[in-house]
Amino acid sequence: MEAVNPGKERIPRDPETCDIPFYVSEFVEKEVGNDYDSLSKLGRLIEKLSENKLKLEEQVLSVSSEVPKRIQKALQNAENSEKSLNQLLKEERHLHDSINDHLSMSKPWMENLGVLISQIKEVERHLAYLKWISQIEELSDNIQQYLMTNNVPEAATTLASMAELDIKLQETSCSHLLTFFRSTVQFWHKILKDKLSSDFEETLAHLHWPFVGPAQSQPFGLATSPASAQEAYDNLETLFSQLLKLQTSDELLTKPKELPEKYTLPPSPPVVLPIQIMLAPLQKRFKYHFSGNRQTNVLSKPEWYLTQVLMWIGNHAKFLEDKIQPILDKAGFPVNARLEFSRALVMLILEKLAADIPCLLYDDNLFCHLVDEVLLFERELHTAHGYLSNFPSCMHILSEETCFQRWLTVERKFALQKMDSMLSSEAAWVSQYKDITDVDEMKVPDCAETFMTLLLVITDRYKNLPTAARKLQFLELQKDLVDDFRIRLTQVMKEESRAPLAFRYCAILNAVNYIATVLADWADNVFFLQLQQAALEVCADSSALSKLQLGQLASMETSVFDDMINLLERLKHDMLTRQEDHVFREVKDAAKMYKKERWLSLPSQSEQAVMSLSSSACPLLLTLRDRLLQLEQQLCYSLFKVFWQMLAEKVDLFMYQEIILANHFNEGGAAQLQFDMTRNLFPLFSHYCKRPENYFKHIKEACIVLNLNVGSALLLKDVLQSATENRLGTGLNSNQPTAVAALNELGIYKLAQQDVEILLNLRTNWPNTGK
Repeated sequence: MEAVNPGKERIPRDPETCDIPFYVSEFVEKEVGNDYDSLSKLGRLIEKLSENKLKLEEQVLSVSSEVPKRIQKALQNAENSEKSLNQLLKEERHLHDSINDHLSMSKPWMENLGVLISQIKEVERHLAYLKWISQIEELSDNIQQYLMTNNVPEAATTLASMAELDIKLQETSCSHLLTFFRSTVQFWHKILKDKLSSDFEETLAHLHWPFVGPAQSQPFGLATSPASAQEAYDNLETLFSQLLKLQTSDELLTKPKELPEKYTLPPSPPVVLPIQIMLAPLQKRFKYHFSGNRQTNVLSKPEWYLTQVLMWIGNHAKFLEDKIQPILDKAGFPVNARLEFSRALVMLILEKLAADIPCLLYDDNLFCHLVDEVLLFERELHTAHGYLSNFPSCMHILSEETCFQRWLTVERKFALQKMDSMLSSEAAWVSQYKDITDVDEMKVPDCAETFMTLLLVITDRYKNLPTAARKLQFLELQKDLVDDFRIRLTQVMKEESRAPLAFRYCAILNAVNYIATVLADWADNVFFLQLQQAALEVCADSSALSKLQLGQLASMETSVFDDMINLLERLKHDMLTRQEDHVFREVKDAAKMYKKERWLSLPSQSEQAVMSLSSSACPLLLTLRDRLLQLEQQLCYSLFKVFWQMLAEKVDLFMYQEIILANHFNEGGAAQLQFDMTRNLFPLFSHYCKRPENYFKHIKEACIVLNLNVGSALLLKDVLQSATENRLGTGLNSNQPTAVAALNELGIYKLAQQDVEILLNLRTNWPNTGK
C-alpha cells in the first residue's frame, strides 16, 4: 500500500464505479490509516463486515425468490386482458352487423318518412302564411268596422298593431306577403291620416294656427268664448293623440327628406306626425317667400329667412309647452314638443343653405355676410330657445369640405385686412385706457387689444363646430395669425430699435407681453384643453409627434399655444435686453467721473461736519433716476419689474468690478463709497421693493469689508489667511467653515473668501505693525 500524505484531502470512492482492490485499499486507509496502534480494531471491523455480508446474502435470496412470483402474476394478468379484449371485439363485430342490417331494413322507411316530414313542413309554412293573411284580413276588417261605426281611436290603435306586425315581418323572405302587408297598412294609413289630418287642421284653424304675427292679445290667438275654447282644446288633444298612434305606420311608409351625405348630419328620428301637420302651413309660407323669383328670396339677405324662423319658434313656444307637451307626456312619447318644432324648422334652414351656398361661394362679401348671419342665428337658437347641440344645425352645412375651406380662406383674408388696418391706425400704439390707471395696468396698445379681440371673436365663431377636426383647423388658423402678428411687431420693432426707450418701442414690448399673457391664460381654458386632447389623439394616430412630445401633451405639461408663447417670450426678452443694454451704456457713460474719484485721499468721516453725496456720482444717479421713471411710466408693471432687476444686477457688477476693485480706499474713501451707495443709489430702487440692497449684494458686502474697523479687519484677515494656508498645506478644508462662519457673522454671503481677501488688500488704513 502506498503511503498517503496525512494532510492531503481524500476523495471518497463509490465501489460500483471503481475496481474492488482500489476500493478495499481506500477503505483500510480510512479505517486504519498510518496509526499502527489501531490494528487492534481489526477484529471488530471483521465482525462488522461479516454481519453486513450475511444481511446482503439474505436480501439477495429473498429478492430472487419474489421476482418469479411477480413475473408469473403479470403474465396471468396479460392473458386475462387478452381474453377480455377478444370477447369485446367479438361483441363489437356482432353489434356492427346488427346495426347495418337494421339500417338496411329501415332505409326505405326513412326515405318515406323524410318525404312525409318535408310535406308536413311545407303544409305548416302554408298554414303560417295563411294565418298571417288571415290576421291581416282580420285587422283590416276590424279597422273597416271601426270606421263604419266612426270609432276612429280603435281604428288607429288597430292600425298601430298592424304596423308593428309589419315591422316583425321585415326579415321574412316572403316578398309577396310583405308587399300585401305593406299595401294594406298603406291603404288604411292613408284613409285614417287623411281623415284625422283634415279634422286636426280644422281644429287648428279654430285656434288661429299658425301664429305668424306678433304676440296675440288673446291666449294663443283664440277669440271665442271660454266654452268654445275648451271644446277646441279637447278636440285638439283627442286628434293629436289619435295621430300619434299613426306614428309607427307613418315611419314605415314615409321616407324623410334627407340632405346629401357630404353634410354628415347626425342621425335624428322623424318629427312626430301631428307636429308635421302643424308645421305644414309654415313650411308652405317659407317655401313661398324664400324660393323661386320672389322679392324676399335674395342671396344678400339671409337674415330675412333666419329671422323669420326665429320669430316662428318664439311665437309658438308657449302654445307648444302649455298645450302640446302635456299631450305627449300623457301618451308616453319621450319628445319635447318645442324642440321637435324647432328641429323641423331648422331643417328648412339647412335645405335653404345647402341650395344657396354654392351660388355665393366665391363672392367674399356675400359669403362672409351669410356666415355672420348664420352664426348669429345659431347663437340665438341655442341660448334663447334651448336648441340641443346634438341636433342637426347650420354648423353641419358650414362644415362641408368645400364650404369650410372657403370659410377658412375668407376668415384669414378678413383677419389679415383687419391686422393691416389696426397697425396703420394713428392710435395703434396708444392705450384706450391710458387715463384710467386702475384699468390700464397692462398698458396695452390699441392694436394688441384689437388683435386679441379678433382672435376671441374667431374662437366664438368656430367653437360650436360639430367635429374636433374642424375646430383644430381653425386653431391652426389662429396660431398662424398670432405668428403673422408677431412678425409684424418684430418688423416695427426693428424700425424703432434705434430708440429703444421711445414710446412706440415700449408700446410694442407691452403688446408682445399682453399677447403672451392672454395666450397663457387661454391655454388653461376648458375649450382649449379639449382641443389639446383632440390634437393628442390625432397626433397619436398619425405619429406626427415624438413620444416625448405626446407625453408632454397628455400630461398637460405643454399647451396648444406653447410654440407661439415661446416665440413671444423670446422676442420680449430680446427687447428688454436691448433696453437694458441701452440704459446701462448711458449709466456707464455717466459714471466715468465717478470711476476717477480719488478714493485714496478723501477726508475721513470725523473730519467732515456732514456727509454729502459725491459730486461725481450725480450724473450717474440722475441718469438712473430719469430712465427708471421714464420706463416705469411706459412699461407695464411686470415688464418694468424684470427690467429694473436686470439693470440692478448689471449696475451691481459694474460698480463692484469697475469702481471698487479698480481702486484703493482709505477710511474716508470707504465711508464716502458706502454713503453714496446706501444713502443714494439704493433708495432709487426702494420705490420698487422693500429691501433694494438685496439686489446690490456685491456693492453692499464690499462696503461692509471696506468699512470694518481696523481690529475687526485684522482679525478677519488673519482668519482668512490661516484658512488659505491650511487648505494649501494639507489639501483638506477643515478650517474653511471657520472662515465662512466669520464672513457670515459680518453679513457677507455673496462674496467668496478670495474676493474678501482682495477687498481687504484694497484698504490703506492699516496700522504699521510690520506685517
